[in-house]
Amino acid sequence: MEGRLFTFLGAIGGHGQEWIVLSHYILVIGIIFLVARAATRKMQLVPTGSQNVMEAFIAGIISVGEGTMGEKNARVYMPLIASLALVIFISNMIGVIPGFEAPTANINFTLSLALIVFVYYNYLGIKKNGFINYFKHFMGPMPVLAPLMFPIEIISHLSRIVSLSFRLFGSIRGDDMFLMVLLMLVPWILPLPGFFMLTAFGLLQAFIFSILTYVYIAGSIMMEHEDH
Repeated sequence: MEGRLFTFLGAIGGHGQEWIVLSHYILVIGIIFLVARAATRKMQLVPTGSQNVMEAFIAGIISVGEGTMGEKNARVYMPLIASLALVIFISNMIGVIPGFEAPTANINFTLSLALIVFVYYNYLGIKKNGFINYFKHFMGPMPVLAPLMFPIEIISHLSRIVSLSFRLFGSIRGDDMFLMVLLMLVPWILPLPGFFMLTAFGLLQAFIFSILTYVYIAGSIMMEHEDH
């Protein structure tokens, strides 16, 4: 079915999945670049327009992580999480527009995002706590439980890759299929409530991915607080 769906970029380079995902991802990056350029072109003390929107977005990202790891840490890790949130949100919104396909509707793309988060938060945990102490934490509070707890913790952490990638992929792929059926059944004007609903779902998925990333990072760098 994927190869038969029309997209404007597919009409240029073919409807193979590799080209579809790559071309739409390049489009997402281009949109982000233009938005960032517009927001920073004329910086003002009292923000207006696109600067105001981006400052509100950054403040929102920080507030999401503030309850998990405190404002100071939330600001430190904000660049990565804000970048992920922007990529995911704009990718989701592209999929709402007929003739375009969301990169996040491809499991390879969402898996790549999940692997970035997985590698990064484990790297931070090892860097802050040391290799031995970080994995020692996986063994639980009592040495006698270590043979049971360690494999459970490893499986739990690996399952986060599946959870992050498949949650995002499944939601956006389902939205794409819903939109396709909606446009086949009714005229263009009538599906407007459906478009608003898909927009809300796209925003929600970006929010969930962001807050889970904050939670995973907090768990890796604040293990001493977990123990207490």
